[in-house]
Amino acid sequence: MTDDRTQGAREDRLLRMGEPPRTLGEAWRKLVWILPWLVFLSSPVHDLAAGAHRPAATAAGWAGLAAFTGIYLALVFRNMGRPFSEPVVACMVGVLGVLAVVLTLTLGGAWIGLFVYVSVVCGTTFPLRVAYAAIPATTVAMVLAGQVVGAEAMWTLVLLVLLVGFAMTGVRQLVRTTVELRQARATVAQLAANEERLRLARDLHDLLGHSLSLITLKSELAGRMLPGQPDKAAQQVADIEQVSRQALVDVREAVTGYRRPRLAAELAGARVALTAAGVSCELPAEPALDGVPEESESALAWALREAVTNVVRHSGARRCAVEVVRRQTLDGPLLELCVEDDGTGGSGSGSGGDPGNGLTGLAERLEKAGGLLEAGRLKRGFRLVARVPAAAGGSVGSRA
Repeated sequence: MTDDRTQGAREDRLLRMGEPPRTLGEAWRKLVWILPWLVFLSSPVHDLAAGAHRPAATAAGWAGLAAFTGIYLALVFRNMGRPFSEPVVACMVGVLGVLAVVLTLTLGGAWIGLFVYVSVVCGTTFPLRVAYAAIPATTVAMVLAGQVVGAEAMWTLVLLVLLVGFAMTGVRQLVRTTVELRQARATVAQLAANEERLRLARDLHDLLGHSLSLITLKSELAGRMLPGQPDKAAQQVADIEQVSRQALVDVREAVTGYRRPRLAAELAGARVALTAAGVSCELPAEPALDGVPEESESALAWALREAVTNVVRHSGARRCAVEVVRRQTLDGPLLELCVEDDGTGGSGSGSGGDPGNGLTGLAERLEKAGGLLEAGRLKRGFRLVARVPAAAGGSVGSRA
């Protein structure tokens, strides 16, 4: 639970691609991500600060530059979460284009870099079909304006305007895909939870429906027999007790099955826990568990949970490697889990001379599943090896 909260807090601190900022801090971080791209405004700023224009032209230039920058930032910032409507976007991009042309033609070639920002907003805000036409049109407008004012850096910027515009269309597609994947993952998780609830309801109905009906029937019979046939009534009560006990056993087995840990889920949880604890981890992909008994998988999942808990809480390790492999032995096929860290450990983790309570209980759990536990210190670190039968009815024995 603590690891989940830590991971959730860490994810909350990340910038959520394609989503609006939820707090003022997120808004500032998104803005800081945008600001470095304003480097092309340094040339117009230097041109105005140099005093090369008349006071009225300088004032108009500052006003035009402020309006251009404000519109650009509004478009890009809003596009990260809650974009403007298409007509508003079209008008704002048109104003940017007009400002870029007017400022370049009136104040000189130092302002030619404004077309880079026009290309950026075309790539990030327009639909792809429109963007693919608007970006080359922006480039052509820049070339024409640059030829009129004799801008020296115009041809250097031609390729940049084209590339940055089309690159932003790619970034926009990436953002859209990321958002869609996040939504799809949430939908899949919700569907899985609904399916699990339905399965639990079906299983409980199948388990308890017959038993409760039988208990009800026998209770009615016992009630009718009780005044005149106490012996038969007592037999019905005994049957009720037997059915109730069996129903209780069935429910416990069903609940145990739902609570049974899965190795794939524990591997994912181990990655989260180790990463949150600052431990460099090497974990395998989801293992193939075809034919592996549920009891064996459950025991191995408990072993992984116990081992990772010890690494996080007690070992002080910087690195942890997890390996899951199938082996063929004289005792039959087995599934082996190896967890190795480079920490110093402690007595509470079982890394010292005597095994801790967790490892003792784990050894008993593995033994019940026909498995075997080996744990001990290395020259540098600690290693835990758990082996379970990979086939029904198997036993690891003493040899691996």
